[in-house]
Amino acid sequence: MADVWTLMGGDGAPSAAGDRLPARLIGRDQESQALRTLLENHRLVTVAGGVGVGKSRLAADAVAGAAARSPAARLMLVRWPEAGQPGAPASLTAAVMEAAAGIRGRRGATLADRLCATDVLLFLDDVDPVHTECVGMVQTLLEFVPSLRVLVTARRPLGLGAEAVLRLSPLGVEPPAGQHTAPAVELFLETARAAQDDFAADDTDLRSVADICRSVGGLPLAVELAARQAVQGGVRELSGRLREHQCWLSAPDMAVPRHRSLRDAVAAAYVLCDREERIVWARAAVLPGDFDESTAAFVCAGGGLEPARVPACLARLAAVGVLTPVRDPGGIREPRYRMTAAAHDFGGERLCEAREFEVAAERRAIHFHRVAALAENLWSLGSQPQAVRLVMDEAEGIAAMLEYAPRQPELAAAALESVLNLWFWWAVYDRVDEGRRHLLRLLPMCRGDGLLTARALCLTAWLTAYGDPYGASELLRHAWPAAVLAGDDATIGRIAHVQGMLALHRGDLERATEQFQEAARTIPPHAPGGLSPVVSLAALAVTQAGRAPRAARQSARSALRQPGIRGDAWACLVARYAQAFVDRSGGRSARARQRAQRALAALDDRLPAPHGSVALRNLLTDFDGGRPGGGLPTTPVPRGRTDVALPALVGSGVLG
Repeated sequence: MADVWTLMGGDGAPSAAGDRLPARLIGRDQESQALRTLLENHRLVTVAGGVGVGKSRLAADAVAGAAARSPAARLMLVRWPEAGQPGAPASLTAAVMEAAAGIRGRRGATLADRLCATDVLLFLDDVDPVHTECVGMVQTLLEFVPSLRVLVTARRPLGLGAEAVLRLSPLGVEPPAGQHTAPAVELFLETARAAQDDFAADDTDLRSVADICRSVGGLPLAVELAARQAVQGGVRELSGRLREHQCWLSAPDMAVPRHRSLRDAVAAAYVLCDREERIVWARAAVLPGDFDESTAAFVCAGGGLEPARVPACLARLAAVGVLTPVRDPGGIREPRYRMTAAAHDFGGERLCEAREFEVAAERRAIHFHRVAALAENLWSLGSQPQAVRLVMDEAEGIAAMLEYAPRQPELAAAALESVLNLWFWWAVYDRVDEGRRHLLRLLPMCRGDGLLTARALCLTAWLTAYGDPYGASELLRHAWPAAVLAGDDATIGRIAHVQGMLALHRGDLERATEQFQEAARTIPPHAPGGLSPVVSLAALAVTQAGRAPRAARQSARSALRQPGIRGDAWACLVARYAQAFVDRSGGRSARARQRAQRALAALDDRLPAPHGSVALRNLLTDFDGGRPGGGLPTTPVPRGRTDVALPALVGSGVLG
């Protein structure tokens, strides 16, 4: 049965709520004021939000204020039990009748008659288990009791026409403008000090606290549980653990039983979902970060769940706060969601318990393999901004697929092919270390496919060239025979390009010139999966600029005349850099400056800066400083260790 109170406004309503909820509100000033305004202007107000977001606490604070302002008013508080199980038929109505029993009226008076006798604020707290009954009862009471006001807290609104809804989000994890402390961090520190009087945090600890608050997404319940854990085990250790998992957070001294464990709090929402919603919740937990409706439909379908049923489940999970919409569900583009951190960990546990994780991971791998192939097609067909935006949107899912693939050997070949399809993401957008790490983890598992291995070795050498020249040379030495046997001109030409980079790095300009010429002749103009001959011609022009200026100008012009150059924005950028560099080397500074400025102006500010843009800016800086400047803008340079390529591959047998 529900917990019920019938209290006069001046007879302790705040304390009744406060016995179960801490009175102090952190970071909710705007929401608190908004709720008070809604209560003054609407008869029905619902505070909605996900698990642990602080709905009851905010509503209790507003009720206390309303009771203080209207001493003659009567407060009826009905709070559902903590178990979170669906209520029996008419159980909410019975609880409200019990709360109204203390209101005097004529013998045999109905509930509506009793409520009409005085000014009543009916506070229905945590009504999710009896949501359907609550809708009907509140609608009837509002119709027959004109003076009644109702405040509801639930994970989703009632959906009535007269309803005013205040949706709560987690606390901010970044400091607001003009403040030094984020609201979530403030709540953490205050909770920790309440649990331990001498709790103190230095600058390093405060950074760890900020990391903790980001890990839990600013969820107030999780922040409070984490603060109590930090008092026992230390802030820095806690920060590391929460990056892996967070449902283990617990505090047995929390006043509300359901809130003593983050897992129990999330489970209270899980048990109220129907079977299909639970399946979608668990399977969608394999998707990190944001995901589209179509992605979830593919990954979650199967085992009796049709793909067409998934979007409705997603919408219902979003309504109760398990998912957060990151794109307007009513917009032109399909809906996009993000699962809250606690719900994600809980869903992952359910997925493992059902022994479905491997199947879900395989479907995830299939989907993101298609995404990588689509991105490469967009790039090679001239839609490079769309390709980059696609990869940016799906980066977290792609990373999860690539991280998991070595644990499931049958997925390794598809994962390696995905890495190759995303060559531009690693090389052009300065994610060299990440791309090389994936290649070195996946190559030892894909020795059966000679061409795939050759392409992977070539890309690894390109990403390694200037950081580990010897290792890159050895990688190319093993890639060459496989590429020749497969008759893959594109890979053969790209091997020559990397050889030219290595020769240029050694200062052997003659050898570099030969290799870049060979690459430009060999790589087919529209070959997908890597750099085009335009880039090799640009590199050739830069190499020739100091020794053969006329040949350099011819190479630069030839680069800009290649078929499809206008559809390859990055190759065009590199070619324009080479042209500006050659002009600068020949003493035509004004023309070189104009070319560099024009090339930079063509960049899309909404996308990351591609590799080569820094070289163009450096060239302009060199003009201003009167320095000769310049260099080859086509070689990605690793930022991390570069001496790992050969040992990793020799040890695995990829390199004999």
